[in-house]
Amino acid sequence: MVADESWFTEASDELGVGFSLKIRDKLHEETSDYQTIAVYETETFGRLMTIDGLVMLTDRDNFVYHEMMTHPALFAHGRARNVVIIGGGDCGTLREVLKHDTVESVTQIDIDERVTRVAERYFPRLVESNDDPRARLAFEDGVAWMAAAGDATVDLIIIDSTDPIGPAEGLFNEAFYRQCHRVLAPHGLLVQQSESPLAHATLIHDMHRGFKRAGFAATHLLSFPQPSYPTGWWSATLAARDDLALAVPTAELDFHTEYYTPAMHHAAFAQPAFIQRALAGD
Repeated sequence: MVADESWFTEASDELGVGFSLKIRDKLHEETSDYQTIAVYETETFGRLMTIDGLVMLTDRDNFVYHEMMTHPALFAHGRARNVVIIGGGDCGTLREVLKHDTVESVTQIDIDERVTRVAERYFPRLVESNDDPRARLAFEDGVAWMAAAGDATVDLIIIDSTDPIGPAEGLFNEAFYRQCHRVLAPHGLLVQQSESPLAHATLIHDMHRGFKRAGFAATHLLSFPQPSYPTGWWSATLAARDDLALAVPTAELDFHTEYYTPAMHHAAFAQPAFIQRALAGD
């Protein structure tokens, strides 16, 4: 929401927190068939995209989220060739996946084409890999796409969704996880954004329980800073189809990153005590 013309503020009465950015101008606003998309020029965080009044990304810190939603899972798998992204309409996750030469195909499924078209206009760096011949953009419902996908056809599923409300609500439940488990090939992995460890420990616990009930052999939480998201601390949940050892990067990267390194890969999987207790308390 915007409480003052010179500031954008996202406030949560439920969490009792808020995040504000001083803005220079509102560059764009539209209501698609699914949600309201807005873009602002801020004083210190570059451009800001919001959906239904919630921060989706900023120029200044989106690299942390996009890199941590992709590289840990791709290196942990070690040989993912076919990747599917559910959500991710801003295309930043797609760009990071395509940095891996071992990836042969990436299908991005987002229900709202307008998010991608707005990103093309206002966030050109995020969409710079959209013309890669390995990439396919599909604008349809991710739950329906997964239900129709063939068995054991995907190596890595990345669920790059908004919060578990509205169009994304169907991506956070056991029934959807069962479909993902069916679609994953042997040794397949899934990674899903899982909100703030500080504010959403119950949601994280429920997600891990849902994955295991859906047949996944193991789950792992990885966390990272995300200044423009609630509490400034965010996470992703990695679910392994089979009980196997996850590979780890052992050499320097052969592509450019801003946040992710082999050392950050190891650090991201370290869990604070209260999260260990939350995940164990089933």
